[in-house]
Parts: sequence; C-alpha cells; structure tokens
Amino acid sequence: MLSIIIGLILLMALAYLGWSIIWIAPLVSGIVALLSGMNILDAYTGTYMEGFVGFAKDYFPIFLFGAIFGKLMEDTGAAQSVAYKISSVIGKKRAILGMLLSAAILTYGGVSLFVVVFAVYPLAVAMFREANVSRKLIPSTFVLGAFTFTMTAIPGTPQIQNIIPINTFETDTMAAPILGIVAGLIMAVGGYAYLKFRQKQLDAKDDKFTEPEGDNQVKEINEDELPNWILSVIPLIAVVVTLNVFKELSILVALLFGIILIMLFNIKDYKDFIPAINGGASGSVMATINTSAAVGFGSVVTASPGFETVKELIFDIPLSPYFSEAFAVQLLAMITGSASGGMGIALEALGEEYYDIAVEQGLSLEAFHRITSVASGASILPHNGALLTLFTVTGLTHKDSYKDVFVVGLLIPMIATIAIIFLAMMGIN
Repeated sequence: MLSIIIGLILLMALAYLGWSIIWIAPLVSGIVALLSGMNILDAYTGTYMEGFVGFAKDYFPIFLFGAIFGKLMEDTGAAQSVAYKISSVIGKKRAILGMLLSAAILTYGGVSLFVVVFAVYPLAVAMFREANVSRKLIPSTFVLGAFTFTMTAIPGTPQIQNIIPINTFETDTMAAPILGIVAGLIMAVGGYAYLKFRQKQLDAKDDKFTEPEGDNQVKEINEDELPNWILSVIPLIAVVVTLNVFKELSILVALLFGIILIMLFNIKDYKDFIPAINGGASGSVMATINTSAAVGFGSVVTASPGFETVKELIFDIPLSPYFSEAFAVQLLAMITGSASGGMGIALEALGEEYYDIAVEQGLSLEAFHRITSVASGASILPHNGALLTLFTVTGLTHKDSYKDVFVVGLLIPMIATIAIIFLAMMGIN
C-alpha cells in the first residue's frame, strides 16, 4: 500500500502547489506503477489511458452541452439578468442571501459551476459593496450556493455529480428525493446560518468591504441592457423540467432544448452565438480532460496490487455499506480535488460490488445514488480545482477565506452525508 499512499500525497501536494492535473496525474501514476512493480509503459498506455478515455467517452457530451448552455447564458446576459432580479427582490442589503440564491438557481438550472462563478461575480461585488460586507465571505457564499446542495443533493439537479451514479445504480436524477431534500436543507440552512454568524464576527472587527484590485476589478453592468428576466429564467426551468418529467429523454436533450430557447429568446444577439458556443466548447474540453486525468490516475491506483488491501479495509468497515461507500467516494474526491473525478474513480473500482451488495442485502439503490452524490461534494480541500478557480476570479486567498469554505463546503456537507446515511438505514428514501 506504500505506493498508493506516496502517490496520493504527491498528487495532493503538487496540485496544491499549482501543477496542472493533466501533467501530474500521468506522472504520479507512473510513480505508483513503478513502486507497485507494474510495467510503467503498460500502466500508462493501457490502464491509465483506458480509465481516461472511458470517462471521456461516457461524459464528454454532457460536459460539452452543459458548458455551451452555461456560456450562452453568460454571454447573452441571461445569467446576470436572473441574478439581478433575485438581488432586487431580496434587497441589496441582504448580500449573502441574494448571492447565495443567485448561484443556487443558476446551478440547479444546469449552468456549470465555473460559468456561475464568472457570471455572478460582478453582481456579488456590487451587492457586497452596497451592504458593506467583507469580500472575504464571497468565496464561501459561492461555494455554498453552487458547490453543495444544488450540485449534489436537491433531487433533479442536472449537474454531473447527480448524473454519474445513474449508470452504476440504474437510477435517475430524482433518486431518493427525501434524502436529497434533507441533505439540501442541512447544507443550505446550516451554511447560511454560519455565514451570517461570520458576517457579524467580521463586522465586530470592523472588517468591511474593500474594493477588488488589479485583474479582479469588475465593470459596472447596466441593468437596462440585460435581457428580460422572465425569458432568461425559462431555459433554466426548461432544462430541469425536461430532464425530470420526460425521463425517457436524456440530459443531452434537456440541455439542447435549453440552448435552443436561449438563442430564440436572444435572437437579436445572434452575432454573439458563435463565439459563445466556441468558448463553451473549448471550456468543456479542459473540464473533461482535467476530470478524465484524475480518473486515469485512479484507474492505475485501483489496478495496483495494494488496492486489494484498500478494498478489504473499506468493505471491512464495521458499519453499514452506506458508510463505507460514502467514505470511499469522499476520500477519493478529496484526493483528486474533484467531486466528479473522485466519484468516477470510486464507482469504477467499487460500484459493481456495492450494486451487488444492495441487491443481496435488500438495500436501496436510490439511497446509494444520493449518498454517493452528496459524499462526493463533501470534499473541498485546498487543492480543489473549482476552489482554485474561484480564488483566482475573486482575487482572494486561502488565508482570507478557506476557513469559511471548509465549514460550508466540507464540514456541513459531511454532517448532511452522515444524516442521510442514518435515514437510509431506517429505510427512508
């Protein structure tokens, strides 16, 4: 097992130092293979690339359509229009709640996490400035709104973390709705209460809003130039409804329907469509490659002789299989710095065994789906790829904001995971 431990430490350390997962995943895979007595060339050209290509084959279309949908929402101003409407209803003085709801609605509507960050950031700065709230809370508010309950818990979400378990457990996006709602409430209510508590703490220290500097400055947005908010929210609703009402249709059809609606409602901006589609397509390639690289590393780890010992340790956890599965998914998501990547590795290595366990022991496959999804999101360590992007966009640092991100993005979601595991053991789905 020493080779696996060394490989995991190296992957986390190099990712934390800013090295691209595209480069370090095959590099560290080679080190794991060497220390495990495997043939390095075979491990890379065979095991690593099979895992890489397999994940890309299964999920690239979803990344592609999702990124194009999100980019069109951003470039047409539709995403900002929805966010500004929420802001006007909530009131700019309630900056945290307004920003939280904006990020949550866009994410649940199918806009990718990365696009939400870029689309909502200008609004976040304006709201936090108006309410005179410290910018240190912007990353944690983003994380709570986009990286937690709408990404993994709320039934029907079209995010990839709710799509991946479908193939393994033969479920759908609405799997275990009660568990999903309970987990979502724990994360949303608990996270918001914590952020309000932190706002009071920072206010007491006279830690107020400060203007972003350099590349992180934002341009003022003229609300009068944004598209109608009703027409802007319809594509979001259409994606969720199409995906969950017409279950015989795939996520690709739902996203394509949303893309068509955005273009129809913003036909006057037709000149912007090609650049937006091209930008979304380019972004989807990088997102797919990053995640596939992490899955490829996981394939080498799971093919190494030491992984059999790891599997035995996981399956020997003296608790319900729900616990051991959640532990495996969360651990691998933490290691890879990717909820979807860690989930992909875990299900590739252990999914069939947990499916068989569920069937043999009469456990709920829907509960396994929801626990897998929620556990994958409870994993946001400092080297997490989405978090690093968020810090880059906001101009803040781990020192400024990671403590709050840890609470709302890892600690509270972990509590939510444990809570729904106990409910699942009671037969509640």
